Amino acid sequence: MTQQAAALQTYNNELVKCIEDLCSKRDELNRQIKQEEEEKERLEHDIHVLSEKLRRVSESLSQRQAARATFDRTIAETEAAYTKILESSQSLLSVLKQEAGNLSKATEPRRKEH
Repeated sequence: MTQQAAALQTYNNELVKCIEDLCSKRDELNRQIKQEEEEKERLEHDIHVLSEKLRRVSESLSQRQAARATFDRTIAETEAAYTKILESSQSLLSVLKQEAGNLSKATEPRRKEH
């Protein structure tokens, strides 16, 4: 019977060791799970922060692009109007020179022909 008791004691010791090993592995797995859960929470927080930042930057970018389009349109309209003013000034100057020439001819004393 002592031989059976010794065998039983050996099995019991091995069983306890196996259970302790499993518990140790489970504890390590729990530590890894907790670590990954914390990392997941950090990443989700970072995603939230970055998504909010992306939203704000996109909104700002949209507003700035709209403002730029307004500048572009205003500049184009102003340049077109300025070109018309230059053309009108050139035409006015040409007409004025022609009229001044005609007035000069009209006010010159006439020479008597022989």
